[in-house]
Amino acid sequence: MADVALVMTEAGGDLLLDGLDLARDDGLETAVIISLFTDRRAEPDQIPPELPQDDLRGYWGDVQPFVEGDRTGSLLWLLAREKQLPQTLARAEQYCRDALAWMIEDRVATRVDVAASHLSMGWMLIVVDLYRPQGERVQYRYNYEWSAQAAKRAA
Repeated sequence: MADVALVMTEAGGDLLLDGLDLARDDGLETAVIISLFTDRRAEPDQIPPELPQDDLRGYWGDVQPFVEGDRTGSLLWLLAREKQLPQTLARAEQYCRDALAWMIEDRVATRVDVAASHLSMGWMLIVVDLYRPQGERVQYRYNYEWSAQAAKRAA
């Protein structure tokens, strides 16, 4: 089954067009983009003290998920005010693995590897390797800008 194709741009996620029509994604990239860059609802004890304590965010569709306990998105948004430290990269990798775990549960992938690194000041590179059941590896690379996340709060 094909999804509407999403691509990541410097401004965020965007729909891809095919002429005057929406393009289709027969692969996994749209699912990866939604999984990583939709804000998952946080638990109150997960909110860092420097962020508004009443802003738990979350995807509206998780109010009544089709499968009990399913949650969409990642907690990457919690890193908006974090410093560029190795511990922050480790948390980012864990948030990404958690967000993509459904792919293993649903047998879309047999393994998911995530690596995060500091690309430059204020930017993190996220590399996702998905291993399909047929054995092939698919890789996706995303530049994640901290300041863009912090700006969402100021707006």
